Amino acid sequence: MKYVFLSLIFSLSACNTTMEYMTEKQITDDATYHHDLDNNDNFSPDNQWLVYDTRTDEGGIAASARIEKVHISTGEKKIVYELPGNQAWGPGAGAVSYSPVENAVVFIHGLPSVTEANPYQQWRRTGVIIDETLAGKRIFMDARDITPPYTKGALRGGTHRHEWSGNGQWIGYTYNDAVMKALEDSTHEKHNLRTIGVSKKINPVVLEKDANGENISGEWYSVLVVKVTPTPQPGSDEISHAAGDSWVGTNGYKKTDGTRQMARAFIGSVRDRNGKSVDEVFIVDIPEAIDIAGESGPLEGTATTMPMPPKGTLQRRLTFTANGNQPGCVGIVRSSPDGELLAFLAKDEKGVLQLFTINPDGKNLTQLTYHTSNVEGFFRWHPSGKSIYYVWNGSIVNCETGNEAFEKRHHLLTERTVPSPTNLVISHDGKTIAFNRLIGKAKQVFIGKL
Repeated sequence: MKYVFLSLIFSLSACNTTMEYMTEKQITDDATYHHDLDNNDNFSPDNQWLVYDTRTDEGGIAASARIEKVHISTGEKKIVYELPGNQAWGPGAGAVSYSPVENAVVFIHGLPSVTEANPYQQWRRTGVIIDETLAGKRIFMDARDITPPYTKGALRGGTHRHEWSGNGQWIGYTYNDAVMKALEDSTHEKHNLRTIGVSKKINPVVLEKDANGENISGEWYSVLVVKVTPTPQPGSDEISHAAGDSWVGTNGYKKTDGTRQMARAFIGSVRDRNGKSVDEVFIVDIPEAIDIAGESGPLEGTATTMPMPPKGTLQRRLTFTANGNQPGCVGIVRSSPDGELLAFLAKDEKGVLQLFTINPDGKNLTQLTYHTSNVEGFFRWHPSGKSIYYVWNGSIVNCETGNEAFEKRHHLLTERTVPSPTNLVISHDGKTIAFNRLIGKAKQVFIGKL
């Protein structure tokens, strides 16, 4: 393994000072495929390994035949999971995240039944867990049942962008529904809406095998927690699309009564008063018991409706940019470790994309960054909760929270490059940052010490 070390000094003539950038270390170097961190949670619980997928530009995740990991100190690479005979159309394995508490990973897995004529699709995939202590045994997380009558605890499509909760007992994800996609194809009306679900280690959901291999039993109990509609009422809080989601805090957020509340924050698409789509920040409170149907309909859904959220979910809108001069929020909403602040990207009054924070109750909307050009994204909280790392103007930047002037709070960690670094992720102990750089035609994994 060859390492690349970059220790960069940059002279800031405007203020007649010298800035020392962090030292970068390249830890992958195979140029034949990507080592894609995919903006997920890639550090192992002991902070020594980084997990990634091996997708290609042409085939994407469908063409990723392996999940690999690399040791941040030695550069040793290991195969975590491999799909023998994988084709460009699938099944595929990608977008992988480590559990924060055990040596297990979860990732997107195309259906084993995919063919060239019926390939990997958003609604034809599932979540697979590999427990490294079980010699690579494949565990299907979410059950999939597209044969009526549908099954409580099973979903009917494809889960993706899986994320473990802080205690490892929940997994959240975005979702597309195969039954609604089929309805959309037959009616030519919009029904295939992206939304958000969670799985919990309650009990396995066992299904009978079907002739086409479309149904899959799952080891975790799964539900959707966000309600979407193809036709939101203009000016209302109804949404047609939900994504960009993540867990709030490592253990939820603190309610006014002092109890902790599990929740996911996300971007939801509303309609403004003129019927135009605008993306806003939302939060959904999730009950401990997710196996009880709510008022909106059955957990398992029907032939003409999506699976509905369990009793006790509470979906709330936090931002109202649709009423301002610069409408819209973008990217992934990410929470501080204590769950007290949610960070997201939105435009300032000058139309520049900046980082903002807001409390889970919708109070204290605060602009965090004041750059002269757009923040590129890929932002992550430091485990201390005192700063956020992100990409701006081709550089990785650290910005502290607080009330000091922005010039004092933010620091460039890397020299500007084209293309920019991507997919930042910070170790659990806060000592290492990892990211992707495109070297030639392959994404490589780099790290830096914080």
